[in-house]
Amino acid sequence: MSQLPQLLGAALLLIAYALSQTGRIRSDSLPYLLLNFLGALLLAIDAIRAVQWGFIILECAWVLFSLPGLLKVLGRRGTGAA
Repeated sequence: MSQLPQLLGAALLLIAYALSQTGRIRSDSLPYLLLNFLGALLLAIDAIRAVQWGFIILECAWVLFSLPGLLKVLGRRGTGAA
């Protein structure tokens, strides 16, 4: 099995965190939320393929927790609100 999805997912999560911690992006911004969502989704898919229950629970929860903020930001963008 290729580790590329794991590496890419982890990189996306870490990039989002580093950018947020250094003040380059806000934690409620679209880039931050997308990086978190996509990183967690890649890791969740890989965990499901490998049947690693601890990581399945963790990453699926991360995806679900990222989703409301992401939908909120996308909804604002769709209505033209800032």
